[in-house]
Amino acid sequence: MLGEGIVKGMAETARNFLGSYVKEDRLTTVQYPEERLPQKEAARNFPFLVYDGDDWQAGMRCVACQICEKECPPQCIYITKSKDKKPDHAGKAQLYPAIFDIDISVCMSCQICVEVCPFDAIKMDTEFELSTGDRFGDLLQHKNDLSKPNTYFRKLHPTEAAEADARLAAEKAKAEAKAKADAEAKAKAAAAPKPLAAALAPALAK
Repeated sequence: MLGEGIVKGMAETARNFLGSYVKEDRLTTVQYPEERLPQKEAARNFPFLVYDGDDWQAGMRCVACQICEKECPPQCIYITKSKDKKPDHAGKAQLYPAIFDIDISVCMSCQICVEVCPFDAIKMDTEFELSTGDRFGDLLQHKNDLSKPNTYFRKLHPTEAAEADARLAAEKAKAEAKAKADAEAKAKAAAAPKPLAAALAPALAK
């Protein structure tokens, strides 16, 4: 029949239009900002720095290796390495970023910085309400703006955070086991009987 396709198309349009008022799965309009859809776990926007514990300066995972700065395609990460070392969250002396800035007006949210970081120190945030009237000031974020606790990371990306925590825990256990083995080896060497020549050396010296 002539025009049958048009009639079917209009019927489908009418069904979707009317259904959008009564069917929950078709209620696609959200009255933002009063209503908000939950972010997907895989959502990403701009990077942030992860720290452990309660003190963001002591717990910062970043050791200023500058890999992310070198690999960043738009070159929006700026890092200055510290001249000294300070104890991290686990008590190990580490270098740290004296300056760590990200220009989010340039960042393209590619996540390459996250992929290349060997310390799980930088991750992607889902925050997107970052509009400001100061384009050059407020969009250049410093390390105190970027630093967020591991609990925040767990809330945003629980699956990835669990994998990172397990990996870091395994590395920590391995390092502790190595340190313990080294200490035991030194103690065993110190307790071992001295060679005869070494034992007689004091007597022969007289």
